Amino acid sequence: MARIGPHGAWHEALVAGAVESLVSTVALLAAGRREAGHAFAPLNAISHWAWGPEALGRNRPDLRHTALAYATHHASSIFWAGLHASLRRRSGKPRGGTGLLASSAAMAAFACLADYRFTPRRLRPGFEHRLSRRAIAGVYAAFALGLALGVVAAEARPATARQKLREVLPVRAAQGR
Repeated sequence: MARIGPHGAWHEALVAGAVESLVSTVALLAAGRREAGHAFAPLNAISHWAWGPEALGRNRPDLRHTALAYATHHASSIFWAGLHASLRRRSGKPRGGTGLLASSAAMAAFACLADYRFTPRRLRPGFEHRLSRRAIAGVYAAFALGLALGVVAAEARPATARQKLREVLPVRAAQGR
C-alpha cells in the first residue's frame, strides 16, 4: 500500500498533480488568448461534460464554467500524477532529470491517448474545440514539464530542492540567469 506521508505515493500525487495542473492551466490560458482570442475559452470548454455545448462557447471566466472546469482539470491532474507515482514506484524511480522527464513525457502522451482515443466524447477534455492540435500538443508538453517539476517538489527537502531543480531544468534557468 502507498504511504501517505512525505515521499509517499499519495503525497507525490497531490503535490505533483497540483503543480502539473497549474503549469498546464497557464499553457491553456496562453493558447486560448493566442488562438481563440480569449484566455479562458479552452479552460471553460472543459466543463462541457456538465453543461454541454454551451460551455464550448464560453469565452469569459465565470463561476459556473471556469470553477467547474478548473476543478475537473485539477482532479484529472492529480489522477494522472497518482498513476505516474504508482508506476514509478513499481518500476523503480527513474534517476536523474532525464529519466524523470522521460517518464513524465510518457505519462503525458498516455494521458493524451486516453483522453482522445479511449474516452467517450462527452468526457474528453473539451479544449480541442477551441485549440489547434499544435496548441494541444503544447498543453500536454506543459503537463509533462509540470509533472516532472511537481515530482521534484514532492521529493525535495528544502536543502536539496535547488539541486533537484538543476537536474530537471537547464542550468541557466536553475542558476537564475
